[in-house]
Amino acid sequence: MSRKFTWSSRTTIIPRKKEETQPSFSSKKKHPMRMSVLLKTFIHYLEHVKNVSPRTITNYSLWIKRAIAFFWDPKIDELKALHVLQFRMDLDDSGLTKKTVNYHIIALRSFLRFLLKNDIDCLSPEKLELSKIPQREVSFLLESEIQSILNAPSQFALSDLQLARDEVILYILYGTGLRVSELVNLQKNQIILGEKQFSIRGKGSKLRSVFLTSLAMEKLAFYLSLRHDNYAPIFISFSKNSYGKQLSRNAVEALVKKYAKLVGIKKKVTPHTLRHSFATTLLKKGADIRSVQTLLGHSSITTTQIYTHVDDRFLRGVHDLLDKE
Repeated sequence: MSRKFTWSSRTTIIPRKKEETQPSFSSKKKHPMRMSVLLKTFIHYLEHVKNVSPRTITNYSLWIKRAIAFFWDPKIDELKALHVLQFRMDLDDSGLTKKTVNYHIIALRSFLRFLLKNDIDCLSPEKLELSKIPQREVSFLLESEIQSILNAPSQFALSDLQLARDEVILYILYGTGLRVSELVNLQKNQIILGEKQFSIRGKGSKLRSVFLTSLAMEKLAFYLSLRHDNYAPIFISFSKNSYGKQLSRNAVEALVKKYAKLVGIKKKVTPHTLRHSFATTLLKKGADIRSVQTLLGHSSITTTQIYTHVDDRFLRGVHDLLDKE
């Protein structure tokens, strides 16, 4: 968020008594049909029935509470499509991107679907439209850049243990297409050394298989052989103040950015850039898009199709099927 979000300039859109103040989401008894009360049930449903990730719960709670505060916590049957449109306008005016504004609307739609599913009359989620967003550009590395960043720890790491850990991180990010959150959550007991396949619970708590390259497995085995500790996470911090703690997402992002800069890569490089590079490399080498979808853990093939626009050779190969007898 580019600047602090405030509500001071909003228009009051749902009638309320003069003495009412902005909702505090306190534990005081409220009408059972107030949005804030229903939200608690929805969050419980997400956590205990749908088993969504803690991060999703935190985000949905934040976004919906932000909407409820704007609406002044009305009874759910008082909420109209125009109110949500005004909420969207307020978010736009606050400087949020269209993508972030859409996240708020998606959370609201999910909340309303849950209520309708449980026989509570409310605004139809179908009335809440999402802003059209231009297709995102995929940033990926050339083969020479990939080799440079994979070799970077051997040139710049400060210790043998750091060298071994950082090499494994880079080789796994590029060689498996893991998301950074999936990487940092890897535990020793998830992987059997010598076995190139293991399972993870990815986005949406979905189980999927992950496959290591032979070189990545060798480097992982070597790294773990240097670890003489009982810490469960595979990737831990070696700094004095946090030694043994699971490496954070931010730490991995900083690590990738640092090595890219050190080897002279000018473009912005993140762990997700390595994930993009994994997908585009597979497609360039003739991999089936459905297989790439499975390896990336995408729910929809539409998400994976963004990679087919990166290299025209993929599309050309499909079109050439017309010339085959």
